[in-house]
Amino acid sequence: MLTWIIIGVVVVVLLFVIVGAYNRLVALDQAANQSFADIDVQLKQRQDLIPNLVETVKGYAAHEKGTLDAVIQARSAATAASSVNDKVQAENMLTASLGRLFALSEAYPDLKANTNFQQLQLDLSDIENKLAAARRFFNNAVAEFNAVRRQFPTVLFAGLFGFGSDKPFFDVGADERAALNAAPPQVKF
Repeated sequence: MLTWIIIGVVVVVLLFVIVGAYNRLVALDQAANQSFADIDVQLKQRQDLIPNLVETVKGYAAHEKGTLDAVIQARSAATAASSVNDKVQAENMLTASLGRLFALSEAYPDLKANTNFQQLQLDLSDIENKLAAARRFFNNAVAEFNAVRRQFPTVLFAGLFGFGSDKPFFDVGADERAALNAAPPQVKF
């Protein structure tokens, strides 16, 4: 009789551990999904600004068709992307093409002085700051999920519950990473 009581206690404790591990994984998975949805909102706002930006630039630099087409194509790719990895690649391409578009404004003083263009730049800068914060939050949620998924005893059950692989981080990409690691500009008076 004592043996059955011990076995019963062990089974109950094991069930609590399994249920606890499952619930923790579900909560962390949901947090990561929610934080990715926050990134999606910021990306959508950024994508919505781009047609206005392109139209404003067209008025001043219509013969820069290659740059404008690259921005439009990158926006289309970013809008169509669905997975995390596809979104990361598409958004990195969009960021690079926007960088070229803003560099173009340096050659056109009238464009640079245009209040509509300046407001669009400010709006885009604000969205980029919010997007950076959302990416940090998402990457923290993914890191926590991945860590818990690998911890004992969760690692024993994660695959059974459908949590068998790590979630990917929202990486800035090689080009942006290289730009971040570049030497800072020198300011001289």
